[in-house]
Amino acid sequence: MKAIISFYQSSIGKKWIVALTGLVLVGFVTGHMIGNLQVFLGHEALNRYAAFLQGLGELLWVIRGVLAACIIVHIITTVLLWVQNNAAKPQKYAVNNPQAGSIGARTMIVSGLIIICFLVFHILHFTALSIHPEWKLWEDPDGRHDVYSLVIAGFRNPLESLFYLVGVFLLATHLSHGIQSFIQTLGLRSRKIAEPLTTASPYLAGLLFLGYASIPVGVLLAQHLNLPILQPLAH
Repeated sequence: MKAIISFYQSSIGKKWIVALTGLVLVGFVTGHMIGNLQVFLGHEALNRYAAFLQGLGELLWVIRGVLAACIIVHIITTVLLWVQNNAAKPQKYAVNNPQAGSIGARTMIVSGLIIICFLVFHILHFTALSIHPEWKLWEDPDGRHDVYSLVIAGFRNPLESLFYLVGVFLLATHLSHGIQSFIQTLGLRSRKIAEPLTTASPYLAGLLFLGYASIPVGVLLAQHLNLPILQPLAH
């Protein structure tokens, strides 16, 4: 037990914890995006997917618990690591770490706090349905919860869509720098491994942003151009 505590108290221990919890969150964000993109396939695909997730029952709550634990540990450890590094090494790292001058590196704490606010709003908006409780009663013709229509209804609000876009942009920026930090933490110093992964991280972050952003942008375009896609079911 003392060894675990000592490892956590060390700088390298915190970096490993941040890296591993971050890796779990990157996997979730990627899978969540793929699931959400089914909105472009129509209400049948997305509502079937949502019903499948709800059908997991207690397993779904276990998954949510693990994700919540990873988020909490990731946030707390990142802040503690930032405080520890500033106290131990107040000098800048512009020479030793070429990534230190990037936007992602300079705004990790601030963007992280904004992302937390975004996640809380997102959960209240589309998961807990606290902002629009009437959505809890929406069902599709097959009696399933009409997640498809509530997603479209939510993103038809320009302000909510704008906040969502800002949130996923900051998330993508955060992930891009986080992946690079993860590579450094694992000690992948070989150019054959580190350089391709480092080069690919902004592109992965960009794909995640485009994937998530395509939904509110598509909903708004379909609404204002009267396109026959992304239209909610009648309720």
